[in-house]
Amino acid sequence: MPPILHALALIFSGFVNRHQQRVLDFLLEENRVLRRQLGERRLRLNDDERRRLAVRGKALGRQVLEQFATLVTPETILRWHRRLIAQKWTFPGRRRSHRDVMREITELTLRMARANPAWGYDRMQGALANLGHKVCANTIKKILRSHGIDPAPERKRKTSWRWFLRTHASVIAAADFFTTEVWTTRGLVTYYTCFVIDLATRAVEILGSTPHPGEEFMKQIARNLTDCVDGSLRTKRFLIVATPSSVRGSLRS
Repeated sequence: MPPILHALALIFSGFVNRHQQRVLDFLLEENRVLRRQLGERRLRLNDDERRRLAVRGKALGRQVLEQFATLVTPETILRWHRRLIAQKWTFPGRRRSHRDVMREITELTLRMARANPAWGYDRMQGALANLGHKVCANTIKKILRSHGIDPAPERKRKTSWRWFLRTHASVIAAADFFTTEVWTTRGLVTYYTCFVIDLATRAVEILGSTPHPGEEFMKQIARNLTDCVDGSLRTKRFLIVATPSSVRGSLRS
């Protein structure tokens, strides 16, 4: 750039800077006058005004704000900006209604009552509290009563067969027979097959098959169940046995 143009640029730049400084001085004085007019009254800004001041104040920086900010302190403006950033990364979940919460509490209460017949209102209240639901005992009582479920003492005495099997499945096995029709040289022969099922795992084991399920056959089945190292009943406490009428007749004979 020729020296003459460089000098003109410096003169123009200096003129602009002086003009801008006069504008800033005027705005600062105007703000001071407004502040004196307000006196001790608190200046109330809406969210949009705070947002605009925060965006422009952050761009200026703390040092410049300390020279020119008059409505609020620089720390306040920067705090507003930090809040804007935090709101950007905050994703509030949908607030559940009271109906949704009560539906969840009702489902949990019914599950507890059916799975634990000995649990009273206080025990359920504590369990619900562990899950984050503060419920009074009367609420639990109303839920059970509305669904036809008795309180703990009566509920325990009226234990259902289904609940008993589900609760003690790990120590229960069930044995039964199925029949198979087999064509032989003597004609159609019925074979009786004994099997046992583990209620907990649903594992099935075939114990033996015979056309004549008599006493000796059943004694051998019993030995297979209990005497062998991996016998199916060695870890069980209950055995549910169902036998067809033809088998019972053979055993009696």
